[in-house]
Amino acid sequence: MFAYLVLTFLAQSIAQGDTLEVSSPSKDITVRTWISGGVPHYAVDAYDGQVIRPSKMGFTLRGAPRLGGTFRVAAHETSSFDETWEQVWGEKRFIRDRHNELRLRLEETREPKRRLDIVFRVFDDGVGFRYEFPDQEHLHYFEIMDEATEFAMTGNHTAWWIPAYKDNRYEYLYTESPISAMDKVHTPLTMKTQDGLYVSIHEAALTDFAGMAIANTGSHVLKADLVPWVDGVRVKVFVPHVSPWRTIQIARRSGDLITSYLILNLNEPNRIEDTSWITPGKYVGIWWGMHINLWTFWPGPRHGATTERAIRYLDFAADNGFLGALVEGWNVGWGGSSEGGFRYTEAVPDFDIDSVAAHAARRGVRIIGHHETNGAVANYEAQIEDAFSFYKGLGINTIKTGYVGRRIDSGEWHHGQSMVRHYRNVVELAAEMGIMLDVHEPIKDTGIRRTWPNMMTREGARGQEYNAFGENRGNPPDHDTILPFTRMLAGPFDFTPGIFDHDFRETRPDNLVQTTIAKQLAYYVVLYSPLHMAADLPENYEGQPAFQFIKDVPTDWDDTVVPAASIGDYVVIARKDRNSDDWYLGAVTDEEARTLEMPLTFLERGRRYTAEIYADGESADYETNQTDVVIRSAEVTAGSTLFLRLARGGGQAIQFRPVSGVRGPGSHP
Repeated sequence: MFAYLVLTFLAQSIAQGDTLEVSSPSKDITVRTWISGGVPHYAVDAYDGQVIRPSKMGFTLRGAPRLGGTFRVAAHETSSFDETWEQVWGEKRFIRDRHNELRLRLEETREPKRRLDIVFRVFDDGVGFRYEFPDQEHLHYFEIMDEATEFAMTGNHTAWWIPAYKDNRYEYLYTESPISAMDKVHTPLTMKTQDGLYVSIHEAALTDFAGMAIANTGSHVLKADLVPWVDGVRVKVFVPHVSPWRTIQIARRSGDLITSYLILNLNEPNRIEDTSWITPGKYVGIWWGMHINLWTFWPGPRHGATTERAIRYLDFAADNGFLGALVEGWNVGWGGSSEGGFRYTEAVPDFDIDSVAAHAARRGVRIIGHHETNGAVANYEAQIEDAFSFYKGLGINTIKTGYVGRRIDSGEWHHGQSMVRHYRNVVELAAEMGIMLDVHEPIKDTGIRRTWPNMMTREGARGQEYNAFGENRGNPPDHDTILPFTRMLAGPFDFTPGIFDHDFRETRPDNLVQTTIAKQLAYYVVLYSPLHMAADLPENYEGQPAFQFIKDVPTDWDDTVVPAASIGDYVVIARKDRNSDDWYLGAVTDEEARTLEMPLTFLERGRRYTAEIYADGESADYETNQTDVVIRSAEVTAGSTLFLRLARGGGQAIQFRPVSGVRGPGSHP
């Protein structure tokens, strides 16, 4: 099932200005690279046109000559690679890694003749490249003050972006504009070129380096902008070392960005030998009630995390086949109840964690643990081993962490090298102790879930909670039609879907969940996460037939396809269950109602399916009637076509269950 072939060819140095090339296996994408004036350059062509114009590379160092001004190519190597590997969990079970590689071995022409390698990997869906700093006599430790990497675009393309270097981290609404209107923005940065291609710039395998933002330097030239330490240094490096991969995903259809696995392919294979304890699934939680201001995180007359309420949520999880229940606000430190900050092994008086854990064990479910730091990372690091051990002793193997706050401790950014190290250390410690993680206020995902599959999901965008307290009355209807092509190209998103009761005017009069119920159901397919929350209060699911879809929909997939999509307008995603032959489809639209013609060609030919359809009702509307949902069944085959009627701010969710292996004449419900 798995095979690979590596062919390597060595060559000697080339002259200044001579160009080396490496193409994708399909020959559709080509990288050209050369040295000009001692500076490395590269360019990218795709589908008979240019995507990246000649762009500079290199680094500015502190107290040392620039690394990238007197280079020559001392040698270069090319190789090919083809392997299919299996994800522990994911949106696609088997992923093919097929690429061609070009490695440049650079050496300065002047003393101290420092060395630097640049590696390009070219896939059929894009390009990754990184810098490698080999062990060498004249370079042991250095500090990077700037990265010179450019992405010189071919025009003033349309871009979808959120600002970088803002207090609220990644939690902003996306702006659609020409790239000339951007300043400094986060990645993934997705663009539609003037030639109709879709391009997304991000990074892969971010390890002991600063996170990369993108700066607009004018003339359609974008540049890597490394997030600094509080002292102004961008990256502190001991050699040997490697940078993250700079990634450029390229697609002719916007939906093909979603099914690109280039970022995962640029990460190292799984390092956890026994993964049997890593279990995707759904959960409920003492969470939404705090956000809509029914309860408080801190102790008092309206405290949310009480023993009684936790037991009720665990019973609800057990009765509906969920993994367990998240409990936030159970420990000392909320509301200033501890002078030294949060304490992670001490419960507040009205929460008996021992009895709650024992009840969970009796019901065959688990507590989803919670560690909020409020950005006080030093306090967390001093307790983390004891905190993990405490949870493990209670049978808790899943923890949601949080890093609310504008800065960390003494002023570090959440996405600088200091915190990149912290987040990775937490993931590796959790892996050693058999703990799965759901990280809020995180470092952005760069595919390390392949290497450390206990890193399940993370926040890192405006999720459901903003519908309770965010500006603009919450997330506008087009927000979820942009996320799959931007934030979610990085990896899973703990959006916390499933809100059925949209009316909380008594406690949050300025906010509204600007979706229909059918759209909330569609989120479970469209917004991928291996851990999905049924986020509403349990009483809001009682007597609701639409809740059946949340109970049925899996969170681990065998395959994913994107039959139709238009960034910012609508998206349709279909996924096949890893553990059955069922398919699920989710469709969402923006503030415009629309009907989409949907051929079901992704279904297996020769089989009939029962389609359980959860659709917007005739009067459904995100502003006036969010709760109108219609449930019906139809018999379909791969030759059938469905017409997906989506209300304003609406959606549709469908489960396809095989009913026979005999091909029928097809139907067109």
